Amino acid sequence: MRRSLIALGANIAGPHGAPAQAVESALRALDSFETRLVARSRFYRSPAWPNPDDPEFINVVAAVDTSLSPSDLLANLHGLEVKFGRERRAANAPRTLDLDILDYGGQISAPGETPILPHPRMQGRAFVLLPLAEIVPDWRHPVTGATIADLIAALPASPSAWPVA
Repeated sequence: MRRSLIALGANIAGPHGAPAQAVESALRALDSFETRLVARSRFYRSPAWPNPDDPEFINVVAAVDTSLSPSDLLANLHGLEVKFGRERRAANAPRTLDLDILDYGGQISAPGETPILPHPRMQGRAFVLLPLAEIVPDWRHPVTGATIADLIAALPASPSAWPVA
């Protein structure tokens, strides 16, 4: 079993309800394909990007133990997105569910390997780093060695993710 960190988010309603309901249902569904949910953060809100006029996202980070390879885990996550009504029409479009592998047991992908591990854009995203710090406060970036606290400190001063009350 490998410990993996997964980001979950949604910003439009789908077959599993409003974004928060969909993310909550997706967390429960993680136990359905050779993964076991170990920990999860609270919900965070974040503005849509690149179009801030799109609905805000609900985000959470989960830790799971899995016997799946990274590529099989990603394939299962993409299958779950489809079950939740995800349509990949345009990059960064509003979505009913978005699932990303952030880290897979500290593994670093070889060039051209899929998925890219660790997630290549996670270090600049408050909506990933803040919930990640809740569940693995001692985590270090596998490539740079930076602590989660260092990565959060390097974020822009204006907040772009807020805990949901």
